[in-house]
Amino acid sequence: MEQTEWMGLIANLGFPIAITTYLLLRFEKKIIDLSEAINGLKDEIQKKTK
Repeated sequence: MEQTEWMGLIANLGFPIAITTYLLLRFEKKIIDLSEAINGLKDEIQKKTK
């Protein structure tokens, strides 16, 4: 591949890759928080039913 082909490939794919990475990192934190909340609710329900 020539340099111009590489530049075109980076220009066409770089932006979507950057956006996808950003969104995955943001959603990861939210998913972790939701998992912790669900586990907390599960523990509370188990305490109440015993």
